[in-house]
Amino acid sequence: MTALDKMQIPAENMVRVKIPGSGAFKLPLGSKAEEAMKFDTSARRSPVVAVKINNSLEDLKSEIKEDCTLEFVDLESEEGMRVYQNGLIMVLTRAAHEIYPECSVIVEHSLANAIYGEIRLKRALRHSDIEKIEKRMRAIINGGGAVERMVMSREEAISLFREKGMKDKVDLLGYWGPDPVEVVKCGGYHDYTLGPVVPDLNILKVFRLRFYLPGFILELPRKEDPLSLPVYIEQGKLANIFFEADKWEKVLRVRDTAALNRVLERGEAGDLIRVAEAFQEKKISQIADEIAANIDRTRIVLIAGPSSSGKTTFSKRLAVQLRVNGINPVAISLDDYFVDREDTPRDENGQYDFESLDAIDRELFNDHLIKLIQGEEIELPGYNFLTGKREYRGQKLKLSRYDLIVVEGIHGLNDLLTASIPKGRKFKVYVSALTHLSLDNQNRIHTTDLRVIRRMVRDSNYRGYTAAQTLERWPSVRRGEEKNIFPFQEEADVMFNSALVYELAVLKGYAKPLLEEITRDSPQYSEARRLLRILSFFHTVDCSEVPSNSIIREFIGESCFYDYNR
Repeated sequence: MTALDKMQIPAENMVRVKIPGSGAFKLPLGSKAEEAMKFDTSARRSPVVAVKINNSLEDLKSEIKEDCTLEFVDLESEEGMRVYQNGLIMVLTRAAHEIYPECSVIVEHSLANAIYGEIRLKRALRHSDIEKIEKRMRAIINGGGAVERMVMSREEAISLFREKGMKDKVDLLGYWGPDPVEVVKCGGYHDYTLGPVVPDLNILKVFRLRFYLPGFILELPRKEDPLSLPVYIEQGKLANIFFEADKWEKVLRVRDTAALNRVLERGEAGDLIRVAEAFQEKKISQIADEIAANIDRTRIVLIAGPSSSGKTTFSKRLAVQLRVNGINPVAISLDDYFVDREDTPRDENGQYDFESLDAIDRELFNDHLIKLIQGEEIELPGYNFLTGKREYRGQKLKLSRYDLIVVEGIHGLNDLLTASIPKGRKFKVYVSALTHLSLDNQNRIHTTDLRVIRRMVRDSNYRGYTAAQTLERWPSVRRGEEKNIFPFQEEADVMFNSALVYELAVLKGYAKPLLEEITRDSPQYSEARRLLRILSFFHTVDCSEVPSNSIIREFIGESCFYDYNR
Protein backbone atom coordinates (compact mmCIF):
# COMPACT_ATOMS: atom_id res chain seq x y z
CA MET A 1 0.00 0.00 0.00
CA THR A 2 1.34 3.42 -0.98
CA ALA A 3 1.28 6.55 1.12
CA LEU A 4 -1.47 7.86 -1.15
CA ASP A 5 -3.63 4.85 -0.37
CA LYS A 6 -3.44 5.84 3.31
CA MET A 7 -4.53 9.43 2.68
CA GLN A 8 -8.06 10.28 3.65
CA ILE A 9 -9.25 11.10 0.14
CA PRO A 10 -12.72 9.94 -0.93
CA ALA A 11 -12.59 7.11 -3.45
CA GLU A 12 -14.46 9.18 -6.02
CA ASN A 13 -11.60 11.70 -5.91
CA MET A 14 -8.95 9.10 -6.74
CA VAL A 15 -7.86 7.69 -10.09
CA ARG A 16 -6.15 4.41 -10.83
CA VAL A 17 -3.14 4.60 -13.14
CA LYS A 18 -1.47 1.61 -14.70
CA ILE A 19 2.18 1.89 -15.76
CA PRO A 20 3.18 -1.09 -17.95
CA GLY A 21 6.01 -3.01 -16.30
CA SER A 22 5.64 -1.13 -13.04
CA GLY A 23 2.14 -1.91 -11.75
CA ALA A 24 -1.04 -0.04 -10.89
CA PHE A 25 -1.28 2.88 -8.47
CA LYS A 26 -3.73 5.44 -7.13
CA LEU A 27 -3.41 9.20 -7.42
CA PRO A 28 -5.71 12.09 -6.50
CA LEU A 29 -7.99 13.13 -9.34
CA GLY A 30 -6.39 16.01 -11.26
CA SER A 31 -2.80 15.02 -10.47
CA LYS A 32 -0.18 15.90 -13.06
CA ALA A 33 1.11 12.98 -15.11
CA GLU A 34 4.66 13.78 -13.99
CA GLU A 35 3.66 12.99 -10.41
CA ALA A 36 3.27 9.34 -11.42
CA MET A 37 6.86 9.13 -12.63
CA LYS A 38 7.96 8.14 -9.12
CA PHE A 39 6.16 4.84 -9.64
CA ASP A 40 7.90 4.12 -12.96
CA THR A 41 10.53 1.42 -12.45
CA SER A 42 11.78 1.33 -16.06
CA ALA A 43 15.53 1.60 -16.56
CA ARG A 44 16.10 4.69 -18.70
CA ARG A 45 19.23 6.19 -20.21
CA SER A 46 17.60 9.45 -21.25
CA PRO A 47 15.12 11.99 -19.86
CA VAL A 48 11.37 11.54 -20.05
CA VAL A 49 9.88 14.34 -22.17
CA ALA A 50 6.23 13.33 -22.63
CA VAL A 51 3.63 10.77 -21.67
CA LYS A 52 0.99 8.70 -23.41
CA ILE A 53 -2.29 8.81 -21.51
CA ASN A 54 -4.44 6.01 -22.90
CA ASN A 55 -2.38 6.14 -26.11
CA SER A 56 -2.72 9.92 -26.49
CA LEU A 57 0.62 11.75 -26.47
CA GLU A 58 0.51 14.56 -23.92
CA ASP A 59 2.63 16.93 -21.85
CA LEU A 60 3.99 15.63 -18.56
CA LYS A 61 2.05 18.43 -16.87
CA SER A 62 -1.27 17.17 -18.23
CA GLU A 63 -3.90 16.45 -15.60
CA ILE A 64 -5.10 12.90 -15.03
CA LYS A 65 -8.89 13.06 -15.13
CA GLU A 66 -9.82 9.37 -15.23
CA ASP A 67 -8.48 5.86 -14.70
CA CYS A 68 -5.85 5.35 -17.35
CA THR A 69 -2.68 3.70 -18.61
CA LEU A 70 0.43 5.87 -18.59
CA GLU A 71 3.44 5.24 -20.83
CA PHE A 72 6.34 7.61 -20.27
CA VAL A 73 8.15 8.74 -23.41
CA ASP A 74 11.90 9.32 -23.29
CA LEU A 75 14.38 10.32 -25.97
CA GLU A 76 14.91 6.74 -27.20
CA SER A 77 11.72 6.97 -29.27
CA GLU A 78 10.51 8.79 -32.38
CA GLU A 79 7.96 10.74 -30.33
CA GLY A 80 10.54 11.75 -27.76
CA MET A 81 13.06 12.92 -30.33
CA ARG A 82 10.36 14.95 -32.09
CA VAL A 83 9.64 16.76 -28.81
CA TYR A 84 13.38 17.34 -28.38
CA GLN A 85 13.83 18.72 -31.90
CA ASN A 86 10.85 21.04 -31.57
CA GLY A 87 12.25 22.29 -28.28
CA LEU A 88 15.62 23.11 -29.85
CA ILE A 89 13.97 24.89 -32.78
CA MET A 90 11.99 27.00 -30.30
CA VAL A 91 15.16 27.93 -28.38
CA LEU A 92 17.04 28.63 -31.63
CA THR A 93 14.31 30.97 -32.85
CA ARG A 94 14.14 32.74 -29.49
CA ALA A 95 17.92 33.18 -29.34
CA ALA A 96 18.09 34.53 -32.91
CA HIS A 97 15.35 37.09 -32.22
CA GLU A 98 16.98 38.20 -28.99
CA ILE A 99 20.24 38.98 -30.83
CA TYR A 100 18.73 40.15 -34.12
CA PRO A 101 15.14 41.31 -33.38
CA GLU A 102 14.28 41.95 -37.04
CA CYS A 103 15.52 38.59 -38.36
CA SER A 104 13.43 35.76 -39.82
CA VAL A 105 14.22 32.16 -38.91
CA ILE A 106 13.17 29.65 -41.57
CA VAL A 107 13.43 25.92 -40.78
CA GLU A 108 13.76 24.17 -44.12
CA HIS A 109 14.37 20.40 -44.00
CA SER A 110 16.34 17.55 -42.47
CA LEU A 111 19.84 16.72 -43.68
CA ALA A 112 21.54 13.64 -42.23
CA ASN A 113 21.31 13.89 -38.42
CA ALA A 114 20.58 17.61 -38.64
CA ILE A 115 18.10 20.28 -39.68
CA TYR A 116 18.97 22.89 -42.28
CA GLY A 117 17.50 26.37 -42.06
CA GLU A 118 18.13 30.00 -42.84
CA ILE A 119 18.29 33.17 -40.76
CA ARG A 120 17.44 36.15 -42.91
CA LEU A 121 18.92 39.48 -41.99
CA LYS A 122 19.25 42.72 -43.93
CA ARG A 123 22.72 41.50 -44.88
CA ALA A 124 24.40 38.17 -45.59
CA LEU A 125 24.59 35.72 -42.69
CA ARG A 126 28.10 35.11 -41.30
CA HIS A 127 29.90 32.55 -39.16
CA SER A 128 30.04 35.03 -36.29
CA ASP A 129 26.24 35.39 -36.30
CA ILE A 130 25.78 31.65 -35.84
CA GLU A 131 28.39 31.57 -33.07
CA LYS A 132 26.52 34.31 -31.18
CA ILE A 133 23.20 32.53 -31.58
CA GLU A 134 24.60 29.18 -30.40
CA LYS A 135 26.14 30.86 -27.37
CA ARG A 136 22.79 32.46 -26.51
CA MET A 137 20.99 29.13 -27.00
CA ARG A 138 23.28 27.46 -24.48
CA ALA A 139 22.73 30.26 -21.97
CA ILE A 140 18.94 29.88 -22.30
CA ILE A 141 19.16 26.10 -21.91
CA ASN A 142 21.55 26.24 -18.96
CA GLY A 143 19.12 28.61 -17.25
CA GLY A 144 16.53 25.83 -17.37
CA GLY A 145 12.92 26.34 -16.50
CA ALA A 146 9.64 25.23 -18.00
CA VAL A 147 8.01 26.54 -21.16
CA GLU A 148 4.86 28.50 -20.34
CA ARG A 149 1.73 27.13 -21.97
CA MET A 150 -1.52 29.01 -22.68
CA VAL A 151 -4.83 28.05 -24.28
CA MET A 152 -6.42 30.68 -26.53
CA SER A 153 -9.23 30.96 -29.00
CA ARG A 154 -8.17 31.10 -32.63
CA GLU A 155 -9.02 34.80 -32.76
CA GLU A 156 -6.91 35.55 -29.66
CA ALA A 157 -3.98 33.60 -31.08
CA ILE A 158 -4.21 35.38 -34.44
CA SER A 159 -4.26 38.72 -32.66
CA LEU A 160 -1.17 37.75 -30.63
CA PHE A 161 0.85 36.60 -33.63
CA ARG A 162 -0.22 39.58 -35.71
CA GLU A 163 1.03 41.87 -32.93
CA LYS A 164 4.34 39.94 -32.98
CA GLY A 165 4.63 40.40 -36.74
CA MET A 166 4.53 36.63 -37.38
CA LYS A 167 2.58 36.63 -40.63
CA ASP A 168 3.28 32.98 -41.44
CA LYS A 169 1.53 31.87 -38.24
CA VAL A 170 -1.36 34.30 -38.76
CA ASP A 171 -1.88 32.84 -42.24
CA LEU A 172 -1.83 29.23 -41.02
CA LEU A 173 -4.17 29.90 -38.09
CA GLY A 174 -6.75 31.00 -40.63
CA TYR A 175 -7.13 27.28 -41.35
CA TRP A 176 -6.95 26.09 -37.73
CA GLY A 177 -10.56 25.06 -37.26
CA PRO A 178 -12.77 25.38 -34.16
CA ASP A 179 -10.37 23.90 -31.58
CA PRO A 180 -8.59 26.17 -29.09
CA VAL A 181 -4.99 27.05 -29.92
CA GLU A 182 -2.27 25.93 -27.51
CA VAL A 183 0.33 28.70 -27.43
CA VAL A 184 3.76 28.31 -25.83
CA LYS A 185 5.93 31.12 -24.49
CA CYS A 186 9.70 30.81 -24.13
CA GLY A 187 11.11 34.10 -22.90
CA GLY A 188 9.73 36.70 -25.30
CA TYR A 189 9.14 34.17 -28.09
CA HIS A 190 5.68 32.74 -28.79
CA ASP A 191 4.58 29.85 -30.97
CA TYR A 192 1.64 27.48 -31.16
CA THR A 193 2.24 23.80 -30.55
CA LEU A 194 0.88 20.68 -32.21
CA GLY A 195 2.09 18.38 -29.43
CA PRO A 196 3.96 18.14 -26.13
CA VAL A 197 6.77 20.54 -25.20
CA VAL A 198 9.89 19.69 -23.22
CA PRO A 199 9.22 19.78 -19.47
CA ASP A 200 12.48 21.65 -18.78
CA LEU A 201 14.77 23.54 -21.16
CA ASN A 202 17.75 22.08 -19.32
CA ILE A 203 17.11 18.78 -21.14
CA LEU A 204 18.13 20.30 -24.49
CA LYS A 205 21.90 20.24 -24.03
CA VAL A 206 23.00 17.88 -26.79
CA PHE A 207 23.21 19.82 -30.06
CA ARG A 208 25.56 21.79 -32.27
CA LEU A 209 24.73 24.86 -34.35
CA ARG A 210 27.05 25.78 -37.18
CA PHE A 211 27.17 27.92 -40.28
CA TYR A 212 26.21 26.16 -43.53
CA LEU A 213 26.13 28.51 -46.51
CA PRO A 214 23.76 30.32 -46.84
CA GLY A 215 22.12 29.27 -43.55
CA PHE A 216 22.74 26.97 -40.63
CA ILE A 217 22.88 23.32 -39.66
CA LEU A 218 21.39 22.30 -36.31
CA GLU A 219 22.99 18.95 -35.48
CA LEU A 220 20.91 16.61 -33.34
CA PRO A 221 21.35 13.35 -31.44
CA ARG A 222 19.69 10.15 -32.65
CA LYS A 223 17.22 8.14 -30.60
CA GLU A 224 19.67 5.22 -30.63
CA ASP A 225 22.11 7.33 -28.59
CA PRO A 226 20.29 10.48 -27.44
CA LEU A 227 23.00 11.67 -25.07
CA SER A 228 25.71 12.28 -27.67
CA LEU A 229 26.07 13.75 -31.15
CA PRO A 230 26.98 11.43 -34.02
CA VAL A 231 29.60 12.50 -36.52
CA TYR A 232 27.98 14.70 -39.16
CA ILE A 233 28.31 13.20 -42.63
CA GLU A 234 28.10 15.66 -45.49
CA GLN A 235 25.27 14.91 -47.96
CA GLY A 236 25.94 17.33 -50.78
CA LYS A 237 23.79 15.60 -53.40
CA LEU A 238 20.80 15.46 -51.09
CA ALA A 239 21.28 19.13 -50.18
CA ASN A 240 21.24 20.00 -53.89
CA ILE A 241 17.95 18.18 -54.37
CA PHE A 242 16.38 20.21 -51.57
CA PHE A 243 17.83 23.36 -53.13
CA GLU A 244 16.25 22.38 -56.43
CA ALA A 245 12.90 21.80 -54.70
CA ASP A 246 13.18 25.24 -53.14
CA LYS A 247 13.67 26.78 -56.59
CA TRP A 248 10.63 24.94 -57.94
CA GLU A 249 8.44 26.16 -55.12
CA LYS A 250 9.58 29.73 -55.66
CA VAL A 251 8.48 29.40 -59.27
CA LEU A 252 5.16 27.95 -58.14
CA ARG A 253 4.94 30.51 -55.28
CA VAL A 254 3.91 27.77 -52.88
CA ARG A 255 6.24 27.39 -49.91
CA ASP A 256 3.80 26.59 -47.12
CA THR A 257 0.33 25.23 -46.49
CA ALA A 258 -1.40 28.62 -46.40
CA ALA A 259 0.09 29.57 -49.78
CA LEU A 260 -1.12 26.27 -51.26
CA ASN A 261 -4.61 26.83 -49.87
CA ARG A 262 -4.76 30.32 -51.38
CA VAL A 263 -3.94 28.84 -54.82
CA LEU A 264 -6.75 26.31 -54.37
CA GLU A 265 -9.18 29.00 -53.18
CA ARG A 266 -8.52 30.94 -56.39
CA GLY A 267 -9.58 27.88 -58.40
CA GLU A 268 -6.08 27.36 -59.79
CA ALA A 269 -5.59 23.72 -58.71
CA GLY A 270 -5.48 22.50 -62.31
CA ASP A 271 -2.74 24.91 -63.34
CA LEU A 272 -0.69 24.09 -60.24
CA ILE A 273 -0.99 20.36 -60.86
CA ARG A 274 0.02 20.67 -64.51
CA VAL A 275 3.08 22.82 -63.78
CA ALA A 276 4.21 20.59 -60.88
CA GLU A 277 3.86 17.49 -63.04
CA ALA A 278 5.70 19.22 -65.89
CA PHE A 279 8.63 19.94 -63.56
CA GLN A 280 8.90 16.23 -62.79
CA GLU A 281 8.55 15.16 -66.41
CA LYS A 282 11.30 17.57 -67.40
CA LYS A 283 13.58 16.15 -64.72
CA ILE A 284 12.89 12.56 -65.83
CA SER A 285 13.59 13.58 -69.42
CA GLN A 286 16.93 15.11 -68.37
CA ILE A 287 17.90 11.89 -66.58
CA ALA A 288 17.02 9.87 -69.68
CA ASP A 289 19.06 12.24 -71.85
CA GLU A 290 22.07 11.83 -69.55
CA ILE A 291 21.83 8.04 -69.78
CA ALA A 292 21.37 8.15 -73.56
CA ALA A 293 24.43 10.36 -74.00
CA ASN A 294 26.53 7.56 -72.49
CA ILE A 295 24.70 4.50 -73.80
CA ASP A 296 27.86 2.97 -75.28
CA ARG A 297 29.33 2.90 -71.77
CA THR A 298 26.26 2.64 -69.50
CA ARG A 299 24.45 -0.69 -69.72
CA ILE A 300 22.72 -0.92 -66.34
CA VAL A 301 20.45 1.55 -64.55
CA LEU A 302 19.93 0.81 -60.85
CA ILE A 303 17.00 2.51 -59.09
CA ALA A 304 16.59 2.59 -55.31
CA GLY A 305 14.76 4.59 -52.69
CA PRO A 306 12.81 4.27 -49.46
CA SER A 307 9.28 2.94 -49.10
CA SER A 308 6.53 4.83 -50.93
CA SER A 309 8.95 7.05 -52.80
CA GLY A 310 7.27 6.25 -56.11
CA LYS A 311 10.11 4.14 -57.53
CA THR A 312 7.85 1.96 -59.65
CA THR A 313 6.09 4.81 -61.44
CA PHE A 314 9.38 6.67 -61.82
CA SER A 315 10.91 3.57 -63.45
CA LYS A 316 8.04 3.32 -65.92
CA ARG A 317 8.16 7.02 -66.79
CA LEU A 318 11.93 6.84 -67.21
CA ALA A 319 11.42 3.87 -69.56
CA VAL A 320 9.12 6.01 -71.72
CA GLN A 321 11.72 8.78 -71.94
CA LEU A 322 14.47 6.28 -72.72
CA ARG A 323 12.42 4.96 -75.63
CA VAL A 324 12.08 8.53 -76.90
CA ASN A 325 15.90 8.47 -77.03
CA GLY A 326 15.91 5.26 -79.03
CA ILE A 327 16.84 3.04 -76.07
CA ASN A 328 14.94 -0.10 -75.14
CA PRO A 329 14.84 -0.60 -71.34
CA VAL A 330 14.75 -4.22 -70.16
CA ALA A 331 13.59 -4.65 -66.57
CA ILE A 332 15.11 -7.36 -64.35
CA SER A 333 13.53 -8.10 -61.00
CA LEU A 334 15.84 -8.65 -58.02
CA ASP A 335 13.08 -10.73 -56.43
CA ASP A 336 13.81 -13.47 -58.95
CA TYR A 337 17.35 -13.75 -57.59
CA PHE A 338 16.38 -14.56 -54.01
CA VAL A 339 18.27 -17.51 -52.55
CA ASP A 340 16.18 -20.55 -51.67
CA ARG A 341 14.15 -20.10 -48.51
CA GLU A 342 16.31 -22.35 -46.33
CA ASP A 343 19.37 -20.24 -47.23
CA THR A 344 17.68 -16.92 -46.43
CA PRO A 345 19.35 -15.09 -43.51
CA ARG A 346 17.34 -14.41 -40.38
CA ASP A 347 17.02 -11.23 -38.36
CA GLU A 348 17.57 -10.74 -34.62
CA ASN A 349 14.07 -12.13 -33.95
CA GLY A 350 14.68 -15.30 -35.92
CA GLN A 351 12.46 -14.20 -38.82
CA TYR A 352 13.50 -14.45 -42.47
CA ASP A 353 15.21 -11.20 -43.44
CA PHE A 354 14.28 -10.72 -47.09
CA GLU A 355 15.73 -7.19 -47.02
CA SER A 356 19.23 -8.45 -46.27
CA LEU A 357 21.72 -8.20 -49.12
CA ASP A 358 22.58 -11.84 -48.39
CA ALA A 359 19.01 -12.82 -49.30
CA ILE A 360 20.03 -12.26 -52.93
CA ASP A 361 22.15 -14.69 -54.94
CA ARG A 362 24.66 -12.02 -55.91
CA GLU A 363 27.01 -14.48 -57.60
CA LEU A 364 24.32 -15.56 -60.06
CA PHE A 365 23.05 -12.02 -60.50
CA ASN A 366 26.49 -10.66 -61.37
CA ASP A 367 27.21 -13.60 -63.67
CA HIS A 368 24.03 -12.86 -65.61
CA LEU A 369 24.80 -9.14 -65.82
CA ILE A 370 28.30 -9.80 -67.17
CA LYS A 371 26.98 -12.20 -69.81
CA LEU A 372 24.26 -9.78 -70.90
CA ILE A 373 26.67 -6.86 -71.21
CA GLN A 374 28.94 -9.01 -73.39
CA GLY A 375 26.10 -9.98 -75.70
CA GLU A 376 25.49 -13.49 -74.41
CA GLU A 377 22.09 -15.04 -73.87
CA ILE A 378 20.88 -16.05 -70.40
CA GLU A 379 17.88 -17.87 -69.02
CA LEU A 380 16.17 -15.66 -66.47
CA PRO A 381 15.25 -17.28 -63.16
CA GLY A 382 11.88 -16.95 -61.49
CA TYR A 383 11.24 -17.18 -57.76
CA ASN A 384 8.32 -19.19 -56.46
CA PHE A 385 7.25 -17.47 -53.25
CA LEU A 386 4.94 -20.37 -52.33
CA THR A 387 7.67 -23.02 -52.41
CA GLY A 388 10.56 -20.69 -51.57
CA LYS A 389 12.54 -22.08 -54.51
CA ARG A 390 14.10 -20.67 -57.66
CA GLU A 391 12.60 -21.96 -60.90
CA TYR A 392 13.52 -21.73 -64.57
CA ARG A 393 10.64 -21.35 -67.01
CA GLY A 394 12.43 -21.04 -70.34
CA GLN A 395 12.51 -17.21 -70.39
CA LYS A 396 15.60 -16.23 -72.38
CA LEU A 397 17.19 -12.78 -72.63
CA LYS A 398 19.86 -11.32 -74.89
CA LEU A 399 20.62 -7.62 -75.26
CA SER A 400 21.06 -5.70 -78.48
CA ARG A 401 23.26 -2.60 -78.71
CA TYR A 402 20.54 -0.18 -77.57
CA ASP A 403 18.98 -2.38 -74.90
CA LEU A 404 19.50 -1.19 -71.35
CA ILE A 405 19.15 -3.26 -68.18
CA VAL A 406 16.96 -1.55 -65.54
CA VAL A 407 16.97 -2.91 -61.99
CA GLU A 408 14.73 -1.53 -59.24
CA GLY A 409 15.40 -2.61 -55.64
CA ILE A 410 16.41 -1.44 -52.19
CA HIS A 411 20.07 -2.43 -52.67
CA GLY A 412 20.54 -0.71 -56.02
CA LEU A 413 22.90 1.96 -54.65
CA ASN A 414 25.08 -0.52 -52.77
CA ASP A 415 28.05 -1.46 -54.96
CA LEU A 416 28.22 -4.86 -53.27
CA LEU A 417 25.09 -5.83 -55.21
CA THR A 418 26.87 -5.35 -58.53
CA ALA A 419 30.48 -5.80 -57.39
CA SER A 420 31.56 -7.42 -60.68
CA ILE A 421 30.39 -4.48 -62.78
CA PRO A 422 32.73 -1.46 -63.11
CA LYS A 423 31.24 1.79 -61.83
CA GLY A 424 31.51 3.34 -65.27
CA ARG A 425 29.12 0.77 -66.73
CA LYS A 426 26.23 1.44 -64.34
CA PHE A 427 24.06 4.46 -63.62
CA LYS A 428 22.46 4.77 -60.18
CA VAL A 429 19.30 6.75 -59.38
CA TYR A 430 18.04 7.57 -55.88
CA VAL A 431 14.30 8.31 -55.66
CA SER A 432 12.65 9.83 -52.60
CA ALA A 433 9.73 12.08 -51.70
CA LEU A 434 11.60 15.07 -50.27
CA THR A 435 8.79 17.47 -49.50
CA HIS A 436 9.82 21.07 -49.05
CA LEU A 437 6.34 22.19 -47.99
CA SER A 438 6.00 23.47 -44.43
CA LEU A 439 3.20 24.54 -42.13
CA ASP A 440 4.97 27.79 -41.29
CA ASN A 441 8.52 29.09 -40.82
CA GLN A 442 9.30 26.87 -37.82
CA ASN A 443 6.96 23.89 -38.27
CA ARG A 444 8.00 21.71 -41.17
CA ILE A 445 6.33 18.65 -42.65
CA HIS A 446 8.70 15.70 -42.37
CA THR A 447 9.42 13.74 -45.54
CA THR A 448 8.65 10.55 -43.62
CA ASP A 449 5.16 11.90 -42.85
CA LEU A 450 4.45 12.28 -46.56
CA ARG A 451 5.70 8.78 -47.29
CA VAL A 452 3.70 7.08 -44.54
CA ILE A 453 0.53 8.85 -45.70
CA ARG A 454 1.21 7.65 -49.26
CA ARG A 455 1.79 4.14 -47.98
CA MET A 456 -1.35 3.90 -45.87
CA VAL A 457 -3.47 5.03 -48.83
CA ARG A 458 -1.85 2.42 -51.09
CA ASP A 459 -2.03 -0.27 -48.38
CA SER A 460 -5.73 0.38 -47.96
CA ASN A 461 -6.47 0.46 -51.69
CA TYR A 462 -4.45 -2.56 -52.82
CA ARG A 463 -3.16 -4.61 -49.89
CA GLY A 464 -6.13 -4.77 -47.55
CA TYR A 465 -4.29 -3.18 -44.62
CA THR A 466 -5.82 -0.70 -42.21
CA ALA A 467 -4.08 2.57 -41.36
CA ALA A 468 -3.29 1.16 -37.92
CA GLN A 469 -1.53 -1.82 -39.51
CA THR A 470 0.50 0.47 -41.77
CA LEU A 471 1.57 2.61 -38.81
CA GLU A 472 2.40 -0.52 -36.79
CA ARG A 473 4.73 -1.78 -39.54
CA TRP A 474 6.28 1.62 -40.23
CA PRO A 475 9.06 1.48 -37.57
CA SER A 476 10.29 -1.80 -39.04
CA VAL A 477 10.22 -0.28 -42.52
CA ARG A 478 12.23 2.70 -41.28
CA ARG A 479 14.84 0.43 -39.68
CA GLY A 480 15.32 -1.35 -43.00
CA GLU A 481 15.76 1.97 -44.79
CA GLU A 482 18.30 3.18 -42.23
CA LYS A 483 20.30 0.00 -42.77
CA ASN A 484 19.99 -0.68 -46.48
CA ILE A 485 19.19 2.57 -48.29
CA PHE A 486 20.13 5.82 -46.58
CA PRO A 487 23.82 4.95 -46.04
CA PHE A 488 24.25 4.63 -49.81
CA GLN A 489 22.13 7.51 -51.13
CA GLU A 490 25.13 9.75 -51.86
CA GLU A 491 26.45 6.99 -54.14
CA ALA A 492 23.73 7.84 -56.65
CA ASP A 493 24.68 9.44 -59.96
CA VAL A 494 21.46 11.41 -59.85
CA MET A 495 18.67 11.99 -57.34
CA PHE A 496 15.00 12.37 -58.24
CA ASN A 497 12.53 14.08 -55.92
CA SER A 498 9.12 12.47 -56.33
CA ALA A 499 7.29 14.84 -53.94
CA LEU A 500 4.61 17.04 -55.50
CA VAL A 501 3.70 20.33 -53.88
CA TYR A 502 -0.05 19.69 -54.17
CA GLU A 503 -0.19 16.02 -53.19
CA LEU A 504 -1.15 16.26 -49.51
CA ALA A 505 -4.27 18.15 -50.59
CA VAL A 506 -5.14 15.15 -52.79
CA LEU A 507 -4.08 12.47 -50.30
CA LYS A 508 -6.12 14.11 -47.51
CA GLY A 509 -9.40 12.88 -49.01
CA TYR A 510 -8.11 9.29 -48.90
CA ALA A 511 -6.06 9.30 -45.70
CA LYS A 512 -8.34 11.28 -43.36
CA PRO A 513 -11.13 8.66 -43.12
CA LEU A 514 -8.54 5.90 -42.70
CA LEU A 515 -6.84 7.70 -39.81
CA GLU A 516 -10.17 8.54 -38.19
CA GLU A 517 -10.88 4.81 -37.88
CA ILE A 518 -8.02 4.49 -35.37
CA THR A 519 -9.58 4.65 -31.93
CA ARG A 520 -8.06 5.54 -28.59
CA ASP A 521 -7.56 1.90 -27.60
CA SER A 522 -5.00 1.52 -30.44
CA PRO A 523 -1.26 2.00 -29.79
CA GLN A 524 -1.20 3.97 -33.06
CA TYR A 525 -3.75 6.51 -31.82
CA SER A 526 -1.29 9.32 -30.99
CA GLU A 527 0.45 9.06 -34.36
CA ALA A 528 -2.90 9.04 -36.14
CA ARG A 529 -3.94 12.21 -34.27
CA ARG A 530 -0.67 13.92 -35.22
CA LEU A 531 -1.06 13.11 -38.92
CA LEU A 532 -4.71 14.19 -38.86
CA ARG A 533 -3.68 17.52 -37.36
CA ILE A 534 -1.22 18.07 -40.23
CA LEU A 535 -3.84 17.17 -42.83
CA SER A 536 -6.44 19.41 -41.17
CA PHE A 537 -4.62 22.50 -42.45
CA PHE A 538 -5.02 21.47 -46.09
CA HIS A 539 -7.94 22.09 -48.38
CA THR A 540 -8.99 18.90 -50.18
CA VAL A 541 -8.37 18.63 -53.91
CA ASP A 542 -10.37 16.30 -56.10
CA CYS A 543 -8.12 13.86 -57.93
CA SER A 544 -9.83 14.28 -61.31
CA GLU A 545 -7.15 16.65 -62.62
CA VAL A 546 -4.24 14.45 -61.53
CA PRO A 547 -2.82 12.92 -64.73
CA SER A 548 -2.89 9.15 -65.14
CA ASN A 549 0.91 8.91 -65.28
CA SER A 550 1.44 10.89 -62.06
CA ILE A 551 3.45 9.32 -59.28
CA ILE A 552 0.49 10.00 -56.98
CA ARG A 553 -1.59 7.58 -59.07
CA GLU A 554 0.65 4.78 -57.80
CA PHE A 555 -1.02 5.29 -54.42
CA ILE A 556 -4.55 6.56 -55.11
CA GLY A 557 -5.22 4.43 -58.20
CA GLU A 558 -6.15 4.79 -61.89
CA SER A 559 -2.52 4.86 -63.03
CA CYS A 560 -1.98 4.20 -66.71
CA PHE A 561 0.98 1.98 -65.77
CA TYR A 562 -0.99 -0.66 -63.82
CA ASP A 563 -3.52 -3.32 -64.69
CA TYR A 564 -5.93 -3.19 -61.76
CA ASN A 565 -7.96 -6.13 -63.07
CA ARG A 566 -5.15 -8.66 -62.63
